[in-house]
Amino acid sequence: MSRSSVTVQVPASTSNCGAGFDTLGLALSLYNRVTLTAAEGLRAIPARPEDARGQAMVEEAAQAYFSAVDQPFTGFTYRIDGDVPPARGLGSSITVIAGVLAGLDTLRATGLSRHRLVEIATALEGHPDNASAGILGGFCVSRCEPATGKYLGTVRFAIPTDLAFVAASPAVELLTKASRGVLPSELPYFDAVKSINSATYLVAVLASGNYDLLRHAVSDFMHEPYRLPKIVGGREAIEAGVEAGALTGWLSGSGSTVLCVTRDSLATSVSMAMQAAFAHKGIVSETQILRADNDGLRLL
Repeated sequence: MSRSSVTVQVPASTSNCGAGFDTLGLALSLYNRVTLTAAEGLRAIPARPEDARGQAMVEEAAQAYFSAVDQPFTGFTYRIDGDVPPARGLGSSITVIAGVLAGLDTLRATGLSRHRLVEIATALEGHPDNASAGILGGFCVSRCEPATGKYLGTVRFAIPTDLAFVAASPAVELLTKASRGVLPSELPYFDAVKSINSATYLVAVLASGNYDLLRHAVSDFMHEPYRLPKIVGGREAIEAGVEAGALTGWLSGSGSTVLCVTRDSLATSVSMAMQAAFAHKGIVSETQILRADNDGLRLL
């Protein structure tokens, strides 16, 4: 039975996880909530002036949903609340896209599977890393058809709560589109080889549960060498977190957030070290100690 109003909670996510470019994603315990209410007309209507910031994204997601289910566009109001900062490399766009897709699926009672939602979201985003993590939860390894980019599937597994993920976000927005503009059109062969080694090792360690093997294990030669220099204090913050006891760290998505993985007992020390590293460069930052979210999106 369809409903007249629904609220969908979607977790933040960190993508790439080092060298797993456009492939690896991990859901985090930071959330946005998207509330949709059926309305007359043929428009997506922001409930408050501040919600209008997401208008284009909401409309695009709604159009994709109605195309996927082969139904005409029907109107709704939307409200976006939560704590995932925009343009910081924590999957904020997917929290909105997934919230709209799942919300409309509930309002219209179309019964789309979560993997179908990931497929639609991937087509909108152009890559499945945040889409799979935000919708499915846990640590996700996703693949797409090489020629077309069509989403094919995800292997996911849960991450225990005794691992902490310290996210340090400088007060700088960094749009993914702009960040992709600094990437090279070609990559040296052995840089690709080294990145493949790092990405596959990371996946193997997380799958095995032997997290101590993460220590100094993550390195990337595909995107971080080109993106991190644009984030003042970013590399130093990761290095400071590792020096304070973190197992490893990486640039979260395209930034500007950087993230360190640590045992829970050292999370506060790692957080303070990362924030101090940014401050040393004259950059104000906010740190959050997060856990993996193993559930993905859910209806409230």
